[in-house]
Amino acid sequence: MPGDPLPVDLRSDTVTRPTDAMRQAMATAEVGDDGYGEDPTVRALEEAYAERVGKEAAVFVPSGTMANQIALRLLGRPGTAIVVGRRQHVVIYEDGAAGTNTATSWHLLDDEDGFLHPNAVREAVAAADHHWLPVSAVFIEDTHMPAGGRPWSVDELDAVAAAAADLPIHLDGARLFNAERATGVPAAARARVATTVMTCLSKGLGAPVGSELAGPADLMDQGRHERKRLGGAMRQAGVLAAAGLVALEHHVERLDEDHARARQLADAVAERFPDAGLDPMSVATNVVVFRPPDAAALVAHLAANRVLSGTIAPGVVRLMTHLDVDDTGLAHAIEAICRF
Repeated sequence: MPGDPLPVDLRSDTVTRPTDAMRQAMATAEVGDDGYGEDPTVRALEEAYAERVGKEAAVFVPSGTMANQIALRLLGRPGTAIVVGRRQHVVIYEDGAAGTNTATSWHLLDDEDGFLHPNAVREAVAAADHHWLPVSAVFIEDTHMPAGGRPWSVDELDAVAAAAADLPIHLDGARLFNAERATGVPAAARARVATTVMTCLSKGLGAPVGSELAGPADLMDQGRHERKRLGGAMRQAGVLAAAGLVALEHHVERLDEDHARARQLADAVAERFPDAGLDPMSVATNVVVFRPPDAAALVAHLAANRVLSGTIAPGVVRLMTHLDVDDTGLAHAIEAICRF
């Protein structure tokens, strides 16, 4: 009905609407042709992100999927394998893009707990001496979304880097700043082991469009060519980058609010569904993943009560807090869960 409040949308942290500050920045952004490298706002965003993650340079791209696909083209070699967790975004949530965009294969490892085990990485690399494909790169995801937004520890990152030896590492840091806030370890320290790192500005940081890919300057120069080959070159993109700058400068610390609300959601879910496999204490960021007795019925019930949710695998429900979920919306969602 006209005038009804918007539903509480917990499907993803990509559903946020630009803030007033973002809209103002977009309206007044200084722009140029980014195809010629002449957009000053895009350059400012790329430089700011590269500095935050401790890399030489960065490239602004339309999406996190494109950033991951560019990294695959930069680090993977034809006829080789990429070591990666079987549940990582680049494997199962990018519409099989790797099969179209690269000539590499996957060497899939178990990542049920959200990270790659060093011994498994070491074995994958050594398998080339036993008639397996040689490995050209290792991909990791921090935070690991299907494992409930689990952030890696620095020790885990270092251990995988040691197991990878001299191989390049790509860090899918779509929610890297969630990991930074949850652990207190700065993004640059988390990305230290990575050759390339990407972050989505349009997820927890709340920008309407865009991601950043960072790494060595010469590799990012090549990344611009790969971006163009994938159709991602943009022109007066400063109107988008302006919102990304606001997100990067003003929305990182507020991620703590999302994390606190996710923990409250997790408490309600665990109380209502004690056998759903969710330990609220494991919820460190903004992702709540669980297996209720009837996922489809729960999603339908929530929708009927103006709470939007979704699934990420058969029987697996995901709820995500973000910039557009306030305490009132959270209370409404918790009430709907309890009434199921």
